Amino acid sequence: MADVIKVGRMSFLNVLPIYYPLESNLIENNFNFFYGPPAQLNKLMAEGLLHISSASSIEYLRHSEQYELIPNIAIGSCGPVQSVLLLSQKPIHDLDGSKILVSSQTHTSAALLKILFSEHIPIKPVYETGKASELLASGQRPDAILAIGDEALNLRNHEDYPYKLDLGEAWREWTGLPFIFGVWIVRKDLANKKEIIEAVNILIEAKEWGQENIDQMSEITSEKSILSPVEMKSYFEGLVYNLEENEIEGLKIFAKYLYKTGQIEHVPSLNFIEL
Repeated sequence: MADVIKVGRMSFLNVLPIYYPLESNLIENNFNFFYGPPAQLNKLMAEGLLHISSASSIEYLRHSEQYELIPNIAIGSCGPVQSVLLLSQKPIHDLDGSKILVSSQTHTSAALLKILFSEHIPIKPVYETGKASELLASGQRPDAILAIGDEALNLRNHEDYPYKLDLGEAWREWTGLPFIFGVWIVRKDLANKKEIIEAVNILIEAKEWGQENIDQMSEITSEKSILSPVEMKSYFEGLVYNLEENEIEGLKIFAKYLYKTGQIEHVPSLNFIEL
């Protein structure tokens, strides 16, 4: 085991409250961060190149035999998430047969959209993968766009896309539960290592610091965004960073619908690292 802990770090603004105290050394740590979108971090974890990482929920649910969950840390929403949006040129219920451009950076959000349109809003669109910002800059206008992360925050008021479906809000209205977009995982073969357990506790401490200092986080994050500090605080307060009873239930329901819609092969049990 190397002294340095290799940690996968999603390059989205929404996780800054977790990582800021670590990256600024407010909380002492021996982490070496690897930055990227969820799909890239999923690949690095699968190849054994990281010790700990944030991961898309669907990645964990598809490969739960390889990983253990870190308790009480997640990224999700219980209401409008604001950064996982379906943006449409026409009313959502009129998208039957229309093309939806889906970001290549997301797996969980794309899976959630398919569940919502299969089980909750009965329409059958056609899905295509691409980069929304680049396509829009070239002058093209897909019927609808599934945008996530910073791109969604930047495009949410685009004049050509007046109709919106906030996937976090749609899930809550349907199930009454939070939706967990991302979890933090440890490779199962490392889960009982002293160094890993210490690192996990540091990560949880950092998350708690970020939650307690959300005003400061809003100020800092707004400097890197088109959102004002007030808008950023509203965004952060709509997010879920815990993984407790309701969040775990939401994750289990997501797994059930992934299986029902043929997106995973079985419904796994959720296994947590013992601290």
